[in-house]
Amino acid sequence: MVQSREADAGLPELMRRVAHGDEDAFSCLYDTVAAAAFGVARSVLHDSAQAEEVTQEVLVEVWHTAERYRNDRGTVMNWVLMLAHRRAVDRVRSATARSAREDRAARLARTPAFDEVSEAVETRLEHEQVRRCLAGLTDAQKRCLALAYYEGLTSRQIAEQLSVPIGTVKTRLRDGLIRLRDSMKVPL
Repeated sequence: MVQSREADAGLPELMRRVAHGDEDAFSCLYDTVAAAAFGVARSVLHDSAQAEEVTQEVLVEVWHTAERYRNDRGTVMNWVLMLAHRRAVDRVRSATARSAREDRAARLARTPAFDEVSEAVETRLEHEQVRRCLAGLTDAQKRCLALAYYEGLTSRQIAEQLSVPIGTVKTRLRDGLIRLRDSMKVPL
């Protein structure tokens, strides 16, 4: 424990030198803090290979940001360990988010695609039902509905074209639509 305190006592001076680009000071700092940073990363990640990667990333960060270290805010060891802990937690969060994205993608992949065959069959059946229902209408009702819905004519235009009173056209349209609704079993 005494040796550790002696090593920690020299860390602020090493950090000052590292901040000025002293590679020998960084080598000493690395030797002093690497094992502890690895231990923190390993305790969060539970994987030695990832803990090694995190330790390397943290020590590269220490090299590049040594000038940001402030002695009045904590010890060098605590700063390095805090960086290691944050980086390890970020890696866990990233892995969790990636896993969640992959799970969502897998669920979407299992979602059945649009079934064109069943949709075509359903459409054909609906068309056949409409044809059967139209067959149950009178010729006059079919003609009025065709002029109104397929040619877009108004009741007045239909009356003029068929040479019948407008009231007759309206009655044929209303009765034809009621019969279609009833035969198609469309709820009100």
